[in-house]
Amino acid sequence: MSGIYIHIPFCKQACHYCDFHFSTSMKKKDEMVLALAKEIHLRKNESELLDSARNDNSIETIYFGGGTPSVLTTDEIQFLIDAVYKNYSVSENPEITLEANPDDLSTERIIELSKTSINRLSIGIQSFFEDDLQMMNRAHNSAEAKKCLEVATQYFDNISLDLIYGIPGMSNEKWKQNIDTALGFDIPHISSYALTVEPKTALNKLIQTGKIAKPNDEVAAAHFQILVETLEKNGFIHYELSNFGEEDYFSKNNSAYWLGKKYIGIGPSAHSYDGISRSWNVSNNSIYLKSLDENKLPNEIEILSKTDRYNEYIMTGLRTIWGVSLERIEKEFGISYLDYLNNQVQKFIKDDLLEIVTSSDSTFGRNCIEKILKTTKKGKFLTDGIASDLFYLNLEV
Repeated sequence: MSGIYIHIPFCKQACHYCDFHFSTSMKKKDEMVLALAKEIHLRKNESELLDSARNDNSIETIYFGGGTPSVLTTDEIQFLIDAVYKNYSVSENPEITLEANPDDLSTERIIELSKTSINRLSIGIQSFFEDDLQMMNRAHNSAEAKKCLEVATQYFDNISLDLIYGIPGMSNEKWKQNIDTALGFDIPHISSYALTVEPKTALNKLIQTGKIAKPNDEVAAAHFQILVETLEKNGFIHYELSNFGEEDYFSKNNSAYWLGKKYIGIGPSAHSYDGISRSWNVSNNSIYLKSLDENKLPNEIEILSKTDRYNEYIMTGLRTIWGVSLERIEKEFGISYLDYLNNQVQKFIKDDLLEIVTSSDSTFGRNCIEKILKTTKKGKFLTDGIASDLFYLNLEV
């Protein structure tokens, strides 16, 4: 098995661009922590069904996402980690990640967290410039961002930070300064995303009313190229479209998702995947709490068709350095899918957006040469659009 994701549905304030599920009211936080622990317990038997073929149902990663998990107290975080250990078999050295915002990471808090089971911090910096942070309605300021990194690096070896590019009005030079500032803290992992405009966000309303300019795709593409070139020159491996890590510092939690491993999602709006089906919890705190109070799991389940699984593999595979294995396509999905894929990729190969390379695979002690479909440097920024053009939409009913 891969891991457990725990969604903490609370934030101090709403970032203008965010469309994740959260509440800015902390009134039900205590009740929610107990409910999360109950769901962890109620779903403990699910781990016995995962990866049974490998006789391996241990938890390799525990990931606190949100929302803003750092709004929980250190004792509450450890309480939930302990609940996982009580109900599941956990590997000897699991990766345990906490997403945190700079305003929650005082020196005292960082020291507290370093004494818990948390061994990886993912810090939501987004930008080191005050005007960007205010535009996005972030709860922290530039000084807090820099201070928390200065202290965190003294107590944690494994740290990731988030940066956002394509912000309206951000010049290439300003974006380069953001990257250079991050590199100055000797952080081993950086996640970076283009600013996107989701329909039901405050950012969308601000753009519609003319208060903020609409993000420009050409600017975002230029920022992406600067990001890739700068980080690769500094020893980072671009292992996933939005993620860069030094060797041995890739996110194990996220890599498992991209590689199609199985996971359990705990909390409101959290998703789970068992290789055959996907389930998701209700995105409503009150309904979630009521259901758990009645010992019910408030989720919906979708059985994935072969085409669903094929399309998902195309999407996740192309985003990573591991690419899409043509051998796996034929073995898991059949020759008709492989023929379709080979036909669809030709125009992208001709335009130097995709390429087929050979790769040595020594997994499980076997040595073989595989053909792998990957994006080129030219095609990397366009990965999601290319993947959608490769989807098979009508092979199955």
